[in-house]
Amino acid sequence: MKQTPINFDIVSNKIIESGIQSVGKASIREIKKLVDNIENATGDKYIRMEMGVPGLPPLEVGVQGQIDALKKGVASIYPDISGIKPLKHEISRFVKMFMDIDVEEEGCIPTVGSMQGGFAAFLILSRIHKNRDTTLFIDPGFPVHKMQHRLLGLKYDSFDVYNYRGEALKDKLESHFKTGKIHSIIYSNPNNPSWICFKDEELKIIGELATKYDVVVMEDLAYFGMDFRKDYSNPGVPPYQPSVANYTDNYILFISSSKKFSYAGERIGMMVISDVLYASKFENLLNHYPSEKFGYAMVFGTMYPLSSGTSHSAQYGLLAMLKAVNDGELDFIEEVKDYGKKAELMKNIFINNGFEIVYHTDIDEPIAHGFYFTFSYPGMTAEVLLDKLIYYGISAISLLITGSEREEGIRACTSLIKYEQMTDLESRLSAFQQNHPIS
Repeated sequence: MKQTPINFDIVSNKIIESGIQSVGKASIREIKKLVDNIENATGDKYIRMEMGVPGLPPLEVGVQGQIDALKKGVASIYPDISGIKPLKHEISRFVKMFMDIDVEEEGCIPTVGSMQGGFAAFLILSRIHKNRDTTLFIDPGFPVHKMQHRLLGLKYDSFDVYNYRGEALKDKLESHFKTGKIHSIIYSNPNNPSWICFKDEELKIIGELATKYDVVVMEDLAYFGMDFRKDYSNPGVPPYQPSVANYTDNYILFISSSKKFSYAGERIGMMVISDVLYASKFENLLNHYPSEKFGYAMVFGTMYPLSSGTSHSAQYGLLAMLKAVNDGELDFIEEVKDYGKKAELMKNIFINNGFEIVYHTDIDEPIAHGFYFTFSYPGMTAEVLLDKLIYYGISAISLLITGSEREEGIRACTSLIKYEQMTDLESRLSAFQQNHPIS
């Protein structure tokens, strides 16, 4: 091994101590722990791109709203299982203001982060049909959702959307739906990790096929409004955040507060269920719940035993933030544009040092700069590349653990990178290129 920016022997010893067989195959949390240990041992700061952690401070209006609620004593009181009424009202308003979607307040349910919403939805959707047992993932996607399926013992199928953008998506989706085993489908938009953003024509395809085959669509909007090529910041004014909800009544939306509000630590998210689905009856639910009504089974049969509600004070924090953006007093998009600015700078540094962007286009236009981007290095698989980059003070995760078929690809998260680290990134990638010349 040639000279590397981080002490070779220390890195090698820490990898052995960690028990990780291959850095290139390790999970996000495994890599985080490994890099923490290397930084502590060497005193060197890594370019940390493995975790999707907000790099901006929480919105002050939310913090103050939560403090005020705590001072009023809500910490001693169980919240309503389906959420406090003023928050449900503001969630419904938010969906209308920024998506132009009408949803009754009862279907707007705060959750312990979007992850709990997904967990609950996976559980109940697996039980709505007697003869359907499979969730379909449009990959790449958030790895934990498949972990949840494995934990619950649920079946899933998947395909990488890389070669199925635009009209090609229709035939691919329908080939899965025609099997008669798919009860639901999930994807993220903007996409984690590729940062592709589905066009309205693609969302229309998904929605119309979901209606035709009676499939429920779960739309993960963790990065709501963060396609910075358009301005989604003005309440009640187009353009609106694109959504499958415009094209079907069979939908559940997961809207996180972690990224757009930098409120990840309070574990508060939103699950929005369409009016039609909320009121729908599924006879098979009676085998598991006291009611055949989807909404009732979700709230009292699923959410209640999972957590008995969501943090009372965090609901008031989210309430304050939503009310501020709904009233036009707070521009939540302006705050997070910083991620896009860093992505553009970082992509250029990677490209200038011989690296390539894997998911690089959105059908007919360059992919947006955002929270994530994907890269590769000629002649190397992701596993080999990550195994090497760890010695250069750079950490990330393989696209393979996200369901991508791009075995060469790596996901880079921009959020924790400081502008003053760009010089280090440049020098480390330059050293990498010198030690691994492209033939």
